[in-house]
Amino acid sequence: MIKVNNVSMKFNLGIEKNFSLKQFFIDTLSLKRKKNKKSKSEFWALSDVSFEVEKGEVIGFVGSNGAGKSTLLKVIAGVMKPTKGNVEICGNICPMIELGAGFDMDLTARENIFLNGAVLGYSKDFIEQKFDEIVSFSELQDFLDVPVRNFSSGMVARLAFSIATIVDPEILIVDEILSVGDIAFQQKSETKMRSMIGGGTTVLFVSHSLNQIKSLCDRVVWLDHGKIKKIGPSKEICEEYEKTMLNN
Repeated sequence: MIKVNNVSMKFNLGIEKNFSLKQFFIDTLSLKRKKNKKSKSEFWALSDVSFEVEKGEVIGFVGSNGAGKSTLLKVIAGVMKPTKGNVEICGNICPMIELGAGFDMDLTARENIFLNGAVLGYSKDFIEQKFDEIVSFSELQDFLDVPVRNFSSGMVARLAFSIATIVDPEILIVDEILSVGDIAFQQKSETKMRSMIGGGTTVLFVSHSLNQIKSLCDRVVWLDHGKIKKIGPSKEICEEYEKTMLNN
């Protein structure tokens, strides 16, 4: 279903910059300094990451902030192209990584349902058929004609989640989505995701909630500084990860 083959991802942080013409010439004439500056500005978010996901499997990802979890999901979703390696995908993907990223904040919620649906590849006829269902799930009936710029972040996430999950994709990529909105909507979102999992959807799931990871996932990939530290059964890996974090 998914094969991640030796994926590495490099970012240029641009930590040091030339602030003057004088500094520019000094740096140009100093090859050693240029090399040092280049090494300081390069950051490898992922290094030689490889694993496979079977159809219908639910895989969790754990790791401290900056471990590379979100970057890896973006590479798998096709949002980012890896510096090295490749990803093989068999099936259509629904990435829920940055909810609301496809919204126009100046448009109303009603208009954004059609806009975001088009971004996700849904036809206008399909959105019209599912419109009431989307609105009902989001619980934003009273705010349909309000510009999204006036929404709270939780309201934006609720609307985006409702649009994205209107169909059951073959592969679902979820990054911290079940922690948005109020407690009632979090539970509603988790129930929806469990329904999708029960229907055979393959899920890649990032969450800082180890209880959610243990509850939902079959296996867990533990990332540390962009590298895979360990892969194994969810309960076993989560307990080892938690123990390591508490001892640091």
